[in-house]
Parts: sequence; C-alpha cells; structure tokens
Amino acid sequence: MIKVEAVSKSYGNTLAVKQVSFEVSEGENLILLGTSGCGKTTTLKMINRLITPDAGNILVNGKDIAKEKPEVLRRGIGYVLQNTGLFPHYTVAENIAIVPKLLGWEKEKIKSRSNEIIEKLHLSEKYLSAYPGELSGGQQQRVGLARALVTDPSVLLMDEPFGALDNVTRTSIRKEFKGLEELKRKTMVMVTHDIHEAFELADRICLMNKGEIVQIGTPKDLLYKPVTDFAKNFLASEKLSLEFKIISMDDIWDLIPSSEPVSATSLSSSVSVWDVMDKLQSAPSLVVKNPSGEQKNIAFSAITEAFKRYQKKQSHE
Repeated sequence: MIKVEAVSKSYGNTLAVKQVSFEVSEGENLILLGTSGCGKTTTLKMINRLITPDAGNILVNGKDIAKEKPEVLRRGIGYVLQNTGLFPHYTVAENIAIVPKLLGWEKEKIKSRSNEIIEKLHLSEKYLSAYPGELSGGQQQRVGLARALVTDPSVLLMDEPFGALDNVTRTSIRKEFKGLEELKRKTMVMVTHDIHEAFELADRICLMNKGEIVQIGTPKDLLYKPVTDFAKNFLASEKLSLEFKIISMDDIWDLIPSSEPVSATSLSSSVSVWDVMDKLQSAPSLVVKNPSGEQKNIAFSAITEAFKRYQKKQSHE
C-alpha cells in the first residue's frame, strides 16, 4: 500500500533523512520510532507531500505521489497531528466536515457520517455543536481522529497522536485505539518516541537514528534480535516491562502445566502476560482458553515460571 524508495531530505548542510526505504502492507500499522531529530516526522510528512523529498520515490497504492496534486493526494489520506490541529473557531461538526465538503459531499451524508464516526469514537452527539476549547485533551484527540477518518481513507498517517495527553488519558486512549474496528482496515504509519506506545500498537516497528533506518521488524524482532548495539541499547532499560506486554499467553501456553478450570468465565489466550498478571492481583487464579478450546487454570506462580522459561528460551535462540 505504501512504498518508500531511497528517500532523502536535507535542510542546508543537515541531512535529516538519508536513503530511507520501507514498505507498508495493506492493513498494517508501521510505527516510526526513535529519538528526537532522528528523521521520523520528516519521513512521515513526505508520504503526503507536506515535505518534498530531495531524492527517492514514494508510492501510495501503486501511484507515484510526485505525479499527483498535493491537495488531491491529501484528501485521500487521513492525517492526525499531535496537537489535533483543530480550528478553534469551528465547531466539532465543522472541523469534521472540512474534507467531506472539499470532496463535494451532500449535507445529509456529512451529517450521517459525522454522527456515525463520533459514536464509534465514544463521543456524544452533543459535542458536535461544541468548540475545541470546550473539550478535554482526550476529547479533542478523538475529534482529530474523527476528522481524519470521516471520509474512510485507506491510509492514515499519525504524528505523535497522543503526545500532548497526560499519562492517564494517553493510556486510556491507546486501549480504545487498539480496539477500534474503524482502524482495523487502515494502512497506518505512525510516529512516536514512546517505546511502550510503539510496542503496544505496532505490527512492525521502524527504528531510526540520525536520519537512517537501524532496524525494521516486529516488536519481538527488535527485542530479541537487535541488529546493532544502538538497537539493543535503545530498548535495554525497558526490556523487562516490554516483554511482559508483548509476550502473550499463546506464546507460553505449552510451558504452563495442564489443569482443570475452576470457573466458567475465561480469558482468551491472545491476551498479554501483563494483562493476566494484572488481573491476578485481585484473584487467586484465572481460567485462560486457547483457540483450540483447551482451558487452563492459571495461578501467579505458574505464569511467572512459564514466563521465565520463555525468556531463557529466547536468549538462547
């Protein structure tokens, strides 16, 4: 869906992006991760021509974006900013309607789709007549996302979309974001410097440093198979907490002893070790069920032992 080929960008004598190449498959979420100034935002903005590359090619859905009018290209790509980018003198409804109006949608279609999209993003219709300044940070971020999604674009670009939120709101919004059906059909490229955010939301992560790609891979690839010292050191301080979040019950299933379930209520084995351990804080044990229907009664000691064995296995591979 997105193909970036040997793209470079300089500002004066500073090379911001150097020979960057990657592909994003349809329906995939690729996250550009790295320290400030590593070139991730510049790379993102070149995909919708907010910045013009000095060299290289970018194709979206098989089309060379350099041959398209920038305004036409951008109308077909959703774009979410860190500070939402909402017009303060427009109501929520007017903000959401900007691109549909440019595309010539009829009023009833705009109204119907606006109501539909804010409902999916857990906002009441009453907010449509409000102004951005009357909303909380989390509500403003939802409106920014609604504006990007209202025309149902196939590609969504996000530049630090949760960066301006406090930690509590940010965590809550991320959980909602992961579960949104509206986003599961999208091809997404997202910029963040938040390691946990990247590992929680990405299908693959593109780790950048000094304008170059250090490594591209799944969260587990970066954690267990770093290709350089930079990649290893970048994640070192967060490695244990990241492991808890990216290792699922499926991963350690065979390392947990079989047992008879003691409850009819069960969790899916697709959940993370972190989620199960969190729930075990208030329960002596939990029942987890895998895709084949097998159930196991899991206590804290069993999951910690299985987790340690999985870690040891990964370190030897």
